[in-house]
Amino acid sequence: MRLIDLSQPLYDGAPNCPAHPPVRSELIADHPQTGWRVELLTLASHTGSHVDAPYHKLAHGPNLDQIPLERWTGHAFLADLRDSTPDRPLDAALLAERLAGRDLRDRIVLLATGWGRKRAKSDEWLHHPPYVSPDGARWLVAQGIRGVGIDHFSIAGSRDDINPVTHTLLLEAGIWIVEDLGFPDEVFSLPQPFEFMSLPINLRGHTGAFCRPVAILR
Repeated sequence: MRLIDLSQPLYDGAPNCPAHPPVRSELIADHPQTGWRVELLTLASHTGSHVDAPYHKLAHGPNLDQIPLERWTGHAFLADLRDSTPDRPLDAALLAERLAGRDLRDRIVLLATGWGRKRAKSDEWLHHPPYVSPDGARWLVAQGIRGVGIDHFSIAGSRDDINPVTHTLLLEAGIWIVEDLGFPDEVFSLPQPFEFMSLPINLRGHTGAFCRPVAILR
């Protein structure tokens, strides 16, 4: 078995959602003084590669504890959207074109927009990514997918008029979301669908958590 890492690194000052606290990693102990090295992390739970449970947007939706670990695994189709330009809506027509001929029922859909490689504290990355429009979210729901992922901190970008609508449509349908992915070149040549998992860490009662998304080759 071989794993292909689809995560983004976390580090002091890492790019993240501007509505959240800045990412901090502080050294609170080091070998010369204590014989140990320890870091203190300060960051929101929806930072770096992370999953969204329905409770993130839905007051009565399930939290991480209420979703079986098996649900965060499955077989994934990758939609190559690397020709995307800033502010491109990933709508029903575009998703249907890029995922044509694929049976998506109970599958995971991964959206590679190219923004994972632009990850930086730039205006373009923070405020002008491609995003799943409400129309696109309805199309994904109609396909009966299990989960959806994207290579940006938010599946719907940072638009206040769109972000909550897209999240609500997906999460109400029981579709989990994984955000801030990174797609190395080799993943685009994999036979599809490929095995995928994005297991969240065990944060009790939380709306989301850091994860280590991987493609699995057996």
